Amino acid sequence: MASRKTQPEAAARFASLYAHGFVRVAACAPIVTPADPAANAEAILAFAREADAEKAALLLTPELSLSGYAIDDLLLQEPLLDAVETALARLRAESEGLFPLLVVGAPLRLKGALYNCAVVIGRGEILGVVPKSYLPNYREYYEKRHFACAADAVEGVINVAGDEAPFGPELLFAAEDVRDLVFHAEICEDFWAPVPPSSFAALAGATLLLNLSASNVTIGKAEDRKVLCDSQSRRSVSAYVFAAAGVGESTTDLAWDGQIVAYEMGDKIAEGERFARAPKLVIADIDVARVAAERRRLSSFRDSARAHQQALAAFTVVPFVLGAPRDATPLKRTIDRFPFVPDDATRLDSDCFEAYNIQVAGLAERIEATGAKRVVIGVSGGLDSTHALIVAARAFDLLGLPRSSIIGVTMPGFATSAATKANAWALMNALKIDAREVSIAPLAQQMLSDLDHPAARGEPVYDIAYENVQAGLRTDYLFRLANKEGGFVIGTGDLSELALGWCTYGVGDHMSHYNVNGGAPKTLIQHLIRWVAKQELFGAEASQTLLSVAGGPITPELIPGETVQSTEAAIGPYELQDFNLYWITRFGAAPSKVLFLAWTAWSAKYDYATLRHWLAVFLKRFFANQYKRSAVPNGPKLVSGGALSPRGDWRAPSDASAATWLAELERNSPAKLD
Repeated sequence: MASRKTQPEAAARFASLYAHGFVRVAACAPIVTPADPAANAEAILAFAREADAEKAALLLTPELSLSGYAIDDLLLQEPLLDAVETALARLRAESEGLFPLLVVGAPLRLKGALYNCAVVIGRGEILGVVPKSYLPNYREYYEKRHFACAADAVEGVINVAGDEAPFGPELLFAAEDVRDLVFHAEICEDFWAPVPPSSFAALAGATLLLNLSASNVTIGKAEDRKVLCDSQSRRSVSAYVFAAAGVGESTTDLAWDGQIVAYEMGDKIAEGERFARAPKLVIADIDVARVAAERRRLSSFRDSARAHQQALAAFTVVPFVLGAPRDATPLKRTIDRFPFVPDDATRLDSDCFEAYNIQVAGLAERIEATGAKRVVIGVSGGLDSTHALIVAARAFDLLGLPRSSIIGVTMPGFATSAATKANAWALMNALKIDAREVSIAPLAQQMLSDLDHPAARGEPVYDIAYENVQAGLRTDYLFRLANKEGGFVIGTGDLSELALGWCTYGVGDHMSHYNVNGGAPKTLIQHLIRWVAKQELFGAEASQTLLSVAGGPITPELIPGETVQSTEAAIGPYELQDFNLYWITRFGAAPSKVLFLAWTAWSAKYDYATLRHWLAVFLKRFFANQYKRSAVPNGPKLVSGGALSPRGDWRAPSDASAATWLAELERNSPAKLD
């Protein structure tokens, strides 16, 4: 029986990106010496050694990086082509002592033709050679003057520097010891074609797509390349890494910028400096496990693969053993701390506009469909009810209905603070709705007495019954008021509370006739309120109150005392639990990976033990409260990832256990990190 890992071994393994479905890819644009393969090989080797020190699995170089791209008819000179093979032999020999596989561009001869190739080298051998499929022969490009295209090849094997290697555009390079690491290479023009070879490669199983490019630069072209990389990574559900030629290529008629960029399913992971006189290695940590998880989710991806079975049958898998390091290898990739809230201010503004208007449109449609002229909403002065109220106010404005038909009720209880009550009244007055106040304290006291609860006798017993008596009475009153007024109840509970079960089931804040916040995570709601305030949709007075609410503490205000009751002290910081929610539900990530990502993103604020503790709390609460999510009211979906309606993104049994997930966390994450 294998012995258990020691604590230092377990900690080192956990701290490696390779243990969590990531693969480090390095890309470079070495300074090219035109028509001097020996010098270019040395430049590539310098980057290869740097990539080795960075523990990168792959090193990507530009198109024809061994010979230079812009050398025209020199490409047909025998001395040059012989020197290319000698340079490849040099790289092959040196690769034996290097961790990364090398992906280099080279012109190679086969059966009386010359091909523009990507050569994959590693572990002392040439693993495979991929010829360019589409040769540009327009504007400044005349590649058909020198090269044959991949379709012209009559053999599937090539001899390179004495090695026989697979040859063809349909080669997939698959790691035998790293799940989901399968890569494919295409060359420059290939991904400008209407149907790039990489599209079929992705359908055949490649999660990582590489592009060796020369691609001279003109005004606006760099943005075009990024759009293509972004689009291809989205459409093919993959990671796409692009490396273009830079300094050293001939500038007789053209110029080069050395653009390097990496995208993963539409997210830009890394980008290098363009026009750099001293090129640097660009590191992209690619989450191939995330790519694979998304493909498992997308039935259209599998359907497309089935529709192209004949084309996919041409692919050949070239296996290799990566031998990933097992020591600490931290991510060099930014992990969004707030996956539901973009860091970019422009994108955040756009997202808030969309989210708010989705909520407004959903509620407006429900009002029209039901024919209701009135709605009822409980207004506590806290985040969720505040946001639900400004959604309702906007919906009524768009429908041409008077805001006075919105009945807002603040219902103070045993622990309602003066500040939240003041905010509730200030907002209702500023919006000019039908504002009311009903104290639930007498009814709550009577119910506690009927239950023979110790708190009814003045004893400080503040248990779940004590809290839910108040929550239940508030919701019960709203439903009966809606009956009386001929309207319906607007829910206020948010997505984060649903995930954690932080809502009173049935006759409580769990239930409503329509819940506008059910798809909104708590971290987004705070920004939505600030966004509405900034837009001054309801005037300066309302905006001032909205900002006051957004800056207040998150509290249910159910337990009296000198210290304000803290929701986050009980269920964890919402910023962490929203992070956990996103990765667990959106990608089905293993808890140990979620912890690794949280540690990468949040270690400046929370220590490892705290992150691990709150993740375990999330898992326990998430599974234990599925029954609440199985019976949620209607409400609009807002975010991609995390929606929990049983009619949409998340369907699960109410009696499933968290044991498997907790066991994985225990097994694959150390109790502490030194």
